[in-house]
Amino acid sequence: MDSNKDYRDPPPAPLVNAGELGKWSLYRAVIAEFVATLLFVYVTVGTVIGHKRDESAAACGGVGVLGIAWSFGGMIFVLVYCTAGISGGHINPAVTFGLLLARKVSLVRAVLYVVAQCLGAICGAGLVKAFHGAAHSTHATAGAPTSSPPATPGALGSPPRSSAPSCWSTPCPLLGAAMAMLYHQFVLRAKALASLRNNIYA
Repeated sequence: MDSNKDYRDPPPAPLVNAGELGKWSLYRAVIAEFVATLLFVYVTVGTVIGHKRDESAAACGGVGVLGIAWSFGGMIFVLVYCTAGISGGHINPAVTFGLLLARKVSLVRAVLYVVAQCLGAICGAGLVKAFHGAAHSTHATAGAPTSSPPATPGALGSPPRSSAPSCWSTPCPLLGAAMAMLYHQFVLRAKALASLRNNIYA
C-alpha cells in the first residue's frame, strides 16, 4: 500500500457472495428497499392524481406543481435518510445497477434489490389504484400528450402498436447510471482526492 495515500478505499464487493444469503442484514435491507419504493410511488403518484383531480375545482384547491415537486424531492430525502444505514437507500434499479458496476454491491444483493424495488413500485401503484379508484383511471394519464402518434397495425389482428419510441423501453436509465458511475469514479472522485492530497502535503 502506498504510504503517501491519505485515504483508504474499501475493498470491492465480490461479484457473487453466496454467504450473504444466510445473513439477516441482507433480507432486512431488501425489505427496506421494498417498503421505501412502495411509499415513494404511492405518495408521489397519489399527489399527482390528487392535483389533477382538484385542478378544475379551484386554482388554489390542490398542492400545485410546486407541491408535486416537493412530494418527489421530500420523499426521496426522507426515504434515503431512513434507509441509508440499512440498505444504502437506492430506491431505484438504475442506482443499484450503477453501484454494481462500481463494485460497491455484490450481484446477489443487486438482484434482490432490483426485485424488491420493482415489487414495491407495483404494490405502490396498486395502492394508488385501490384508494383513488375512478380518479386513477381518469387522471393517471393526464400528463400524456393530447395528440397521439400514428399507430401501426399489429400482427394477426392484434391491437395497434404505437410507433413512438419510449425511453423506458430502452436501456437509457441503465446507461445513464453507468455513465454517472464512471464520471464519479474517474473524474469527480479523482479530482477531489488529488486536490485533498495537494492541500495536505503542500
